[in-house]
Amino acid sequence: MTRIFSKIINSRGAALISAALAFFTLSSCSISRPSGYQGYQTRGYNVRGHHYQPMSVDQALNFEETGICSWYNESKYLGLKRGTTSLGEKVWPWHLTGAHKTLPLPALVKVTNLKNGKSVKIRINDRGPFIPGRHLDVSPRAAKKLGFYDQGTTTTHLEVLSVGDGSYKRKKKKHFWFF
Repeated sequence: MTRIFSKIINSRGAALISAALAFFTLSSCSISRPSGYQGYQTRGYNVRGHHYQPMSVDQALNFEETGICSWYNESKYLGLKRGTTSLGEKVWPWHLTGAHKTLPLPALVKVTNLKNGKSVKIRINDRGPFIPGRHLDVSPRAAKKLGFYDQGTTTTHLEVLSVGDGSYKRKKKKHFWFF
């Protein structure tokens, strides 16, 4: 009798564990970009003896840049431990996020791979890349969507769409041909 009872408990325990894992995995997959931050950050910072001063919100809203883009992964232990960005957000490798040295945090940008024409909107919520000659780092999922994950780097064009979150969010103004 005790063997049958222990098998029932073990099968229920396994079912509960697998259900909990499925719930947490699916709930984190539903959000492609982390959020929840209110406002934006423009304060300067130092890395490896170099001072960086982020641009103002008005400068950022009209900002476009072309350069070398790479991908990086903030998570650890094969993606089982989430990484933390400069904004303090927890991210998974499948989030569509990125890092830039001088944009206000957070910012929503459109990134276009100039080699294949693919583009994706990502949330800039981290600082970097601090490798000379690179203008942008993106998450592994963004690199896959842009089609350069296996190559490691590519040439991209970045266009800022909005800066800030919540009631502080400011969007790029759209101009009509008659204004």
